[in-house]
Amino acid sequence: MKKLISLLLSAVLLASLLAGCGTAAPESHGDIKVVTTILPIYDWVREVAQDDVDINLDLLLDNGVDLHSYQPTAKDIMDISDCDIFIYVGGESDKWVDDTLAQADNKNMTVLDLMDILGDKAKEEEVKEGMQEDDHEHEEGKEEEHEESPEYDEHVWLSLKNTSLFVDKIAEALSKADPQHAEAFKANAASYQEKLSALDTQYQQAVDNASVKTLLFGDRFPFRYLTDDYGLDYYAAFVGCSAESEASFETISFLSGKVDELNLKSIMQIETSDGSIAKTVKDNTKTKDQQILTLDSLQGVTSDRIQAGETYLSVMESNLTVLKQALK
Repeated sequence: MKKLISLLLSAVLLASLLAGCGTAAPESHGDIKVVTTILPIYDWVREVAQDDVDINLDLLLDNGVDLHSYQPTAKDIMDISDCDIFIYVGGESDKWVDDTLAQADNKNMTVLDLMDILGDKAKEEEVKEGMQEDDHEHEEGKEEEHEESPEYDEHVWLSLKNTSLFVDKIAEALSKADPQHAEAFKANAASYQEKLSALDTQYQQAVDNASVKTLLFGDRFPFRYLTDDYGLDYYAAFVGCSAESEASFETISFLSGKVDELNLKSIMQIETSDGSIAKTVKDNTKTKDQQILTLDSLQGVTSDRIQAGETYLSVMESNLTVLKQALK
């Protein structure tokens, strides 16, 4: 990966040199350029900035690519290199950022790393009973490093409580870049946080009133922050950042047995799933009559979904509707 980033950075430098030969530099309009990696972050900035015409906002992952498999293009690196504010998740999937920032043109860039902001509230990946561990080999020469250092769950945006904290930091960053609109940013952030808090309360009420307190995923499980927020238990085929896509006989057997043992009426999956594992779990239960429900982890959002009006809050509201069905 580092070799790829170095090659891309070289291409960016060459493009910059060529762009400067024989032509006048384009006139700057003084826009504050903000680059974000995933839709939740993009949407939070949009909510805080609102109608501030000085904010030029870009989203890198808008073609359905999963955060865990994303590799930046030369254009992506160029966009980051001269931006004023760069906001990303952090964690293992964003290791490419280090080299990109080290060679960025704008040395005064404000950088927000969500995992860093969360600090000791970040959760280690949890391998629960019955969960299948990854079979793939670690990168050459890094086996011992991975064994010694914990891997953290990167899906921090799936907690409404975390999001409120991130929105504060975004408002601070925008205020520093555009002091003239600082009060507006603060007011917009507070208004958005009220909506987050109201939805957070609805989630807690749904869980408090539910007869079922366990979710079972025939899939990866990126909802650790969400279930911990509301005191839910869970079982799953794989951890949230797993690269596995095929479940073993033992994993299927365990999950099917748990469905029977807990008398669960629903089996969960995430939006990127082909549904095969959840269906196999269902087919191996005694009753074979469970509903298969989908929770959206907001990991591979396309520009079409954004243009259709989808937002972070609208997806989390839809997830609440699904959760209520699952907890019946």
